Amino acid sequence: MDGVEATRVLAADAASAPGSAEAAVGPTSPRILVVTTFDDDEYVFEALRAGAAGFILKDTPPETLLAAIKTVASGDALLSPGVTRRLIAEFVRRPRPAADDGPKRAEFVAALTERERDVLCQVASGYSNAEIAAALYVGVSTVKTHVGHLLMKLGARDRAQLVIAAYESGLVVPESRSG
Repeated sequence: MDGVEATRVLAADAASAPGSAEAAVGPTSPRILVVTTFDDDEYVFEALRAGAAGFILKDTPPETLLAAIKTVASGDALLSPGVTRRLIAEFVRRPRPAADDGPKRAEFVAALTERERDVLCQVASGYSNAEIAAALYVGVSTVKTHVGHLLMKLGARDRAQLVIAAYESGLVVPESRSG
């Protein structure tokens, strides 16, 4: 099995465990960092959709790899800088969602409070909990609570999936990353 399939299996095992709602987003759920030689955008997309919280290339220097492991283990998402640049470029190239996607997008956004939308936009822009707290003038624990609510409401396993949801829903667009 390849890395994407292994990621999918690990994430599915966590989701099917007893108390899976907590397992899927809790501190005991697996935090998967994909370390690969495959520098292909579709592979990155599939790995993130499968449940990876991070994606870096094998030629990453050891000190950066250690930092990446710590970042993902702490619950944050991480992508190699080159991968991040390409993903943003890909979102810019994609056409805006069609008008008939409006009801789906409206349903997604309607499920969130205004503050949750604010927090989701900040998460999608790559900000840490501390940075979000400072920008929104709230405490870090309040941001953590909102992120937890977003994970639950959207059925996301981690921040990487929140970013995907924000972009795919149209809540965040590359030309206006702050929402």
